[in-house]
Amino acid sequence: MKELQYCEILKTRINVTNMKDTLSYLCTHLDGLRGRYICVSNVHTTIMSYEDERYRAIQNGAAMALPDGAPLSLYSRRQGFADAQRVTGPDLMLELLARGYRHFFYGSTQETLAGMQAVLEKDYPAAEIAGMYSPPFRPLTAEEETIVIKKINDSRPDFIWVGLGAPKQEEWMHAHQGSVNGVMLGVGAGFDYLAGNIRRAPEWMQRLSLEWFYRLMQDPRRLWRRYVTTNIKFLKYIYKEKQSLKAKKKSNGK
Repeated sequence: MKELQYCEILKTRINVTNMKDTLSYLCTHLDGLRGRYICVSNVHTTIMSYEDERYRAIQNGAAMALPDGAPLSLYSRRQGFADAQRVTGPDLMLELLARGYRHFFYGSTQETLAGMQAVLEKDYPAAEIAGMYSPPFRPLTAEEETIVIKKINDSRPDFIWVGLGAPKQEEWMHAHQGSVNGVMLGVGAGFDYLAGNIRRAPEWMQRLSLEWFYRLMQDPRRLWRRYVTTNIKFLKYIYKEKQSLKAKKKSNGK
C-alpha cells in the first residue's frame, strides 16, 4: 500500500483512503500500530475539533483519522484527491471481524454486548472474542482503570473496539495510548448496529450521503439538534476557510 495521505479539513488531518487500502494498511502494519488509536471521523467530530483545540490534538494525534462521514471524503475529492472514499466504522469492524483476529469490545451496556456476542458467534465464527467490558456510567477510579487495562492486555487482543461515543471514546483512547497491546478504534454507534439496536440506512441512502437523515428519523428527539447544528456549522466554517484562503492569495499576489 502507498504511504498514508491526508487532507486537512477545518484543521483536522483526515486520511485520504478507501476500505481496501485501509484494511491492507491495518493488516500489514498491525504490530507497529499496537498501543495506538484510530479515530473514525465525521462532520460532528470535525466541528468539535475545529472549536476545541484540545480535542483537535487528540484527533490529529491518532495513527489514522478515517473519513466515516460522506461530506469529508467529498471535500477531499474536491481538493484533488480523486480516490478519496468513505470508510465507515461499522463497515470496517465487520470487515475485520470476517478476517478473524482477536477482538476486545469496550463500551455500551451489558445488554448490547450480549446481543453483539450472539451475532458474533452466529455470523462471524472466524473472529475470536478476546473479551468484553461495559464500563459504569461514571469515571472509573484509578484502581478500576488498572484492573480494566490488565483485563484487556491479558486477553491479548489484536483490535480493541471502543464504543463510548464522541468525544469520550477518543479521549479514552488517547489517555490509554501506549498502555494497551492492541489497536484501539473508536466506532461510536457501531456496537448498536451490530447488536441490532439501530438499523443501518439502505445502501442507496448511504451513496447519497443521507445516512445521517436515516439515523435522525430513528431518534429525532436526541439527534435533531446535533445534526442540524453541526451540518450548518460545517458549511459555514468551510465557506469562511475558503474566503480566508482567497484573501491570503489575493494579498500575496499584490
